[in-house]
Amino acid sequence: MALGQIAALYRYPVKGFSPEEIDQAELTAGAFFPCDRLFAIENGPSGFDPAAPGHISKQKFTVLARAAELARARTRFDDESGDFEIELDGVTSIFSLADMDGREQFASFLSAQFGDQFAGPLKVLEGPDGHRFTDHHSGQVSLLNLASVEAFSDALGQPVEASRFRMNVHLSGMAPWAEDDWQPGNRLKLGGAVLEVLKPTKRCKATHANPQTGIYDLNLVPELFRLFQRNTLGVYALVSEGGHIRPGDRLERA
Repeated sequence: MALGQIAALYRYPVKGFSPEEIDQAELTAGAFFPCDRLFAIENGPSGFDPAAPGHISKQKFTVLARAAELARARTRFDDESGDFEIELDGVTSIFSLADMDGREQFASFLSAQFGDQFAGPLKVLEGPDGHRFTDHHSGQVSLLNLASVEAFSDALGQPVEASRFRMNVHLSGMAPWAEDDWQPGNRLKLGGAVLEVLKPTKRCKATHANPQTGIYDLNLVPELFRLFQRNTLGVYALVSEGGHIRPGDRLERA
């Protein structure tokens, strides 16, 4: 029996920047969502060691939780070339994240555009050997129940965009908060893949940023607690068995 289905898939090649909607993804057992959080922009020395990569707090990077203005940028990453396209205030620039010169140029561009928002210096980091700059150190895939977002919107009395939550898999056809019934270790079949529930996703100030205007316009974290006595929305999961997923695929108990 289906619990729901995939409504949309998103990846975030550079941490803190705009999502890219994709029409399919190939999940690999034990690996993160494809092309997700491959890069992060270090805001001053973070202590990240490429030779021994470990989890670093998002506060060490240029993220929406620190600067809502990043949401004004519209970006796209080319997997094959490593080119990163960023459109800001009607002007489009392209930087190669595949080489050091391109990364330094991108960091300089960001310093010029957002320098007053970050102490810096800014530096583009790439995750080596499968490392990803995710908020949770082991959360490989993030799932969002769109009905829960709609229930939040209704209780708040104004629309809350699902894109504020920056999740990989948007799910439709579920009851609001149905994901609360999933316990850590539960197995879910998603299209051709099998996921293991890890934990609920704790929300932060990044959700306060309007994804269109780039300003903090809704205090969603305190409102979520006021209305529902919770600070989580969404779920992290691990990939137990790899497989192909696409919008329309069913979510079922495994």
